[in-house]
Amino acid sequence: MWRGVFPAVTTKFTEDGALDRAEMERCFALQFEAGVDGMIVCGSLGENMALEPEEKLEVLSIARSVSGGKPVLMTVCESATRRAGNAARAAAKAGADGLMILPGVPYKSAPAETLGHIGAVAAAAGLPVMVYNNPIAYGVDVTLSMFDELAKNDLVVAMKESTDDIRRVTDVLTRFGARFDCFTGVDNLALESLLMGAHGWVAGLVVAFPKETVAIWKLVQAGRLDEARAIYRWFRPLLDLDVSTNLVQNIKLAEVFAIDSNDRVRAPRLALSGAERARVAAIIEAALAQRPELPVL
Repeated sequence: MWRGVFPAVTTKFTEDGALDRAEMERCFALQFEAGVDGMIVCGSLGENMALEPEEKLEVLSIARSVSGGKPVLMTVCESATRRAGNAARAAAKAGADGLMILPGVPYKSAPAETLGHIGAVAAAAGLPVMVYNNPIAYGVDVTLSMFDELAKNDLVVAMKESTDDIRRVTDVLTRFGARFDCFTGVDNLALESLLMGAHGWVAGLVVAFPKETVAIWKLVQAGRLDEARAIYRWFRPLLDLDVSTNLVQNIKLAEVFAIDSNDRVRAPRLALSGAERARVAAIIEAALAQRPELPVL
């Protein structure tokens, strides 16, 4: 159902902390102009849990306004299934093309609880669902046995595979074939996952480097692996910035340098400063100084 590069976009704020609609329109449009295949809003990178319910719907509206009809998925990340169901229904009413559902965080649910939560949220919206599986960050692993159960639910069509275990992509495809669209969700395992057959890439650094991300995807699909590897090797130090507790701040700083945006975040997060900002900025500036010329696609 879904294929290709789906940016998990950042949420942009004004200096006084409100949503910056104009900057999101600009930044989201850059993604679609570069050829991404869809978009995911209000995820971890989008500071989901720092947003009010009505703000999430506004971000969704902005993304849809520039998507050109490509799918826009709303992330549902709530601690209670009732709130998650309400959020899912609101997203469906607002025109979301699908949902990316997390287990109820921060509670570390048992398998039956996790399955019940996902099923209830999916039913509330009646939209196709991508299950976000990130046991490292959220403490709950949606295992292959659990996906056996989820396979019985026609609304569950995809997974964002973020276990940090490259073997999982092969295990998923061996066990389920084409039943689920399997997206890699770890930036610095993306090429490895795509080479093992992943159907797409829920990407983070794409928000600062959309053309390079899309190029890697397209080159892999065309079998031009040497060219894909060359870009990926250049990209790797940047992609490592996604695998961090500071991924939001890191990636927003990359947007400052690469697309002339800003790195404003919502408290309790604070933008990078001091030695850490200098360290991350040096990685970004070094990559920009060696930015490769992209092949014709």
